[in-house]
Amino acid sequence: MEPHQNTGHPRRWAILGVLVISLLVVVLDNTILNVALRTLADPVHGLGASQGELEWAINSYTLVFAGLLFTFGVLGDRLGRRRFLLIGLALFGLASLVSAYAQDPAQLIAARALMGVGGAAIMPVTLSIISNVFDPRERARAIGVWAGAVGLAVAIGPVLGGVLLEHYWWGSVFLINVPVVALGLVLVATLVPESRDPNPGRVDLPGVLLSVVGLVALTYGIIDGGEHGFGRPQVWAAIVGGLAVLAWFIIHELRSDHPSLDVRLFRVPRFAAPVAMVGLVFFAAMGVMFFGAFYLQLVRGYSPLESGLLFLPFAVAQLIFAPRSAAMVRRYGGRAVSTVGLLLTAAALGAFVLVDAETPIWIFSALGFVQGAGMANIMPPATESIMSALPREKAGVGSAVSNTVRQVAGALGVAVLGSVLSAVYRDHIATALAGLPAPARAAAEESISGAYAAAAQLGPAAPRLIAAANDSFVSAMHWAAAVSALVAAFGIVIVLRWMPGRPVPAQADVRATEPELAGTA
Repeated sequence: MEPHQNTGHPRRWAILGVLVISLLVVVLDNTILNVALRTLADPVHGLGASQGELEWAINSYTLVFAGLLFTFGVLGDRLGRRRFLLIGLALFGLASLVSAYAQDPAQLIAARALMGVGGAAIMPVTLSIISNVFDPRERARAIGVWAGAVGLAVAIGPVLGGVLLEHYWWGSVFLINVPVVALGLVLVATLVPESRDPNPGRVDLPGVLLSVVGLVALTYGIIDGGEHGFGRPQVWAAIVGGLAVLAWFIIHELRSDHPSLDVRLFRVPRFAAPVAMVGLVFFAAMGVMFFGAFYLQLVRGYSPLESGLLFLPFAVAQLIFAPRSAAMVRRYGGRAVSTVGLLLTAAALGAFVLVDAETPIWIFSALGFVQGAGMANIMPPATESIMSALPREKAGVGSAVSNTVRQVAGALGVAVLGSVLSAVYRDHIATALAGLPAPARAAAEESISGAYAAAAQLGPAAPRLIAAANDSFVSAMHWAAAVSALVAAFGIVIVLRWMPGRPVPAQADVRATEPELAGTA
């Protein structure tokens, strides 16, 4: 086929620009929130949120988001992708407004869950529309730009969040979403064409409910165990119950003639290997970003804006390398590019074990740049491999699986690594709390934010408590970083064993996977 014989939409690059704006609002929100965590923990300038409540402010969004992606990916294919994009943007904007004016942590967690509903309608259809409007030969490049937009949002988020927090109240980090949503609504309605699956299947409501219940129960158990200890029966009841429901979900999907997630797709290496790789990388990375915000703002004493600027190299690396990854894959193959990306990511995460309260701060930013460069060479080839394993009309399925795994893994990363952080911190600081008043002891034991709040009331004893809290947190951070590096390194094994090497022609992709897709929704 000659280069001029392109099957893509005439306005495909303008449409991609609109989709990037729609994507920005979803990613921007989470990166801004990371910078605002310390402020939200402050009882005077924020909501006085505990460590567990902060984790739920993140995970209430990601769990609802992930639980509904299956359904919304399929519904978008069935009922219209542009329609779902418009509904998702409107709902996300409304929930952002509610979040901005939350009066306590519980209201914020609930509003964030509503934002997750909107985000679940936005994210899968952006990739579905890309697959629908771009010729297969241009799709990898378009997905590289899409992944670069994630890097742009990561770059803008912490800096914008820092500026807002220095000049306005904490709710402004959510209120900023509203004008972006308004612009997105106008552009989507004007430029994006409607598209849908010509042969849609029925919606798997039991499967959706099982996935949501299982994920919420599992993550609740992990967060609760990290905050209050794993020695209580109710923690293990939630964890084991969640795993049991997820096992039931898999059995149900295997038996269903219209599954929300066709688990038989995981027999296809070109689909299964990148899905696993994405999950492992986001599990590792999101946990590190969670503790990084506290390290910079408490242990090192930087302002929210300064902290945002120190995260900037991570995002800049994504912005530089993600759009170029498609050319690298064409030249060296997806396996080689992904392996190098994972090596860089694991090395950067592992190096955080050497970071302490006296480390020159440029080293923190340099490690962020290396991690960003690594992840920029993981996401685009992984996403392209997942999307190319499916025909265009099933793009919502591939997009939903890719984004669900990413969000669930990120949520579990925050939960598991946050639990490691909390448990090690409590263990290390216990000896320094003897002799303190009971309220101060309880606050300092709960988190490093609590220790700083307690120290403000202790007078001459404050410096000793702050020093102990910093030392305990850094030790806990080292453990969390080591676990995250091992998780990322395990991804290298998966890539070398199952990830495809050189790209397969688009037509061969579809023919190869059609037998696996027979009878799926």
